[in-house]
Amino acid sequence: MQMEIRGVERLSFRERQVVALKETGHSGDTIARRLGLSPATVATLYNRAKAKGYQVVLVAAGDPLALFGAGEDGDESDGADAE
Repeated sequence: MQMEIRGVERLSFRERQVVALKETGHSGDTIARRLGLSPATVATLYNRAKAKGYQVVLVAAGDPLALFGAGEDGDESDGADAE
């Protein structure tokens, strides 16, 4: 699975760094230490990037979540239980 950031061309270099780290699960404090910034600067950069409207898209090859194949019991139900 790959992560794609759409609209990245609108972001500054530092905003790109912060967004990439933030979207992969790093905390603001961790990002601040890693980039040599204050946590407040990281928050500002992240908020600026969000205001510019980037989008994170996950690109998955094939059907890793088995959304389109047969279920475990061989039927192609939608997973809803019949009552």
